[in-house]
Amino acid sequence: MADVVPFSCIRPHEDRASEVASLPYDVFSLDEARSEIERHPHSFLRIDLAEATLPDSVEKHDEAIYARAKALLDESIADGTYVEDDEPSYYLYRLRAADGRSQTGVVGCASIDDYESGVIKKHEKTRADKEIDRIRHVDTCGAQTGPIFLAFRSDGAVEAVIDRVESQPSLYDFEADDGVRHTVWRVDDPADTETIRRTFEQTSALYIADGHHRAASAVKAGLLRREAARAAGVGGPLESDHFLSVIFPSEQLTILDYNRVVADLNGLALDEFLERVGERFDVGEASEHPCKPARKGCYGMYVGGVWYPLAIKEAYRSDDPVAGLDVALLQDNLLGPVLGIGDPRTDKRIDFVGGIRGLDELARRVDMGMAVAFALHPTSIDELFAVADAGLLMPPKSTWFEPKLRSGLFIHRI
Repeated sequence: MADVVPFSCIRPHEDRASEVASLPYDVFSLDEARSEIERHPHSFLRIDLAEATLPDSVEKHDEAIYARAKALLDESIADGTYVEDDEPSYYLYRLRAADGRSQTGVVGCASIDDYESGVIKKHEKTRADKEIDRIRHVDTCGAQTGPIFLAFRSDGAVEAVIDRVESQPSLYDFEADDGVRHTVWRVDDPADTETIRRTFEQTSALYIADGHHRAASAVKAGLLRREAARAAGVGGPLESDHFLSVIFPSEQLTILDYNRVVADLNGLALDEFLERVGERFDVGEASEHPCKPARKGCYGMYVGGVWYPLAIKEAYRSDDPVAGLDVALLQDNLLGPVLGIGDPRTDKRIDFVGGIRGLDELARRVDMGMAVAFALHPTSIDELFAVADAGLLMPPKSTWFEPKLRSGLFIHRI
């Protein structure tokens, strides 16, 4: 059973939503964030990544960063940029990409206890330093400001509510710079609210699609607040017992490829490299045309100014939920043994390119100085579920979800 509750949302005034909505803080470098804030002075990014508004002399994780974030949030509420709804509600959030792909999720607050017990399932390892940053941000601001992207196997009940509510007037409806249209509705009908609540109560599992660090941080901040409350003799539920989420029916979601580029051929000449690749992969004819993998187990490789189609040989395939992933097959059979990439999380010779950038970006990176690029077939949502259900973790950079949720449209005060 999943506990997903409505909440009293702090949200932008209707005429300010497009000004404040921002891509998540962790898709920006500090310089990129400063440029983005310069272009969009009211962007929520200035709260989410407050160090971008401070001098370079301020050290990473300095208390001034989190104090600045809180001050900016408080100012935005005080000056009317943000309003707070009086009654707890669910919201619907639809993202429609420029190519017509659309997904609509329920905005509510999921339980930290469900995260701890495994009802909310993970597939990615988190880093302590990134958790500490978001814990301090949440705790200092007294608010969760970035929604966690969750998915679930739907029986159709939530979609029926979505169909009804989407026919009503929206709170927000705007197109972002990247062409993604964002539309938000408040769920006002008590019957629809009850349907959503009951549906999640009957759902055996929710899955983190994106936002593992934000989820882990919200949970740890909530547990710290619970511990402090109990020590002070305060019983009963707390707002921090739940964390801000957007929950999508899995069949609506699109996972794009997450591709790799490597800086060198590990001391091999090109012909030696191709020979080594051919030990575990069938290597097709070279072509000047980009090679987009059409199915699982196939890859496109760009090296020496041309593309090669690759297919993993049958002997090296695996039925294991993790080892059988295309990202793992590439790592275990080529990146590791041939190119010497031992740990892709820490090896500086490898970089990752989201599929939204296209195959031309892979060729450009190699032509500009990298040695080889690999285009992968996207991980499927069923593969993600299988890994999470098995209690396992995916290799790093296995999934790229698109379009990205915007921060700043929903804030949960704790």
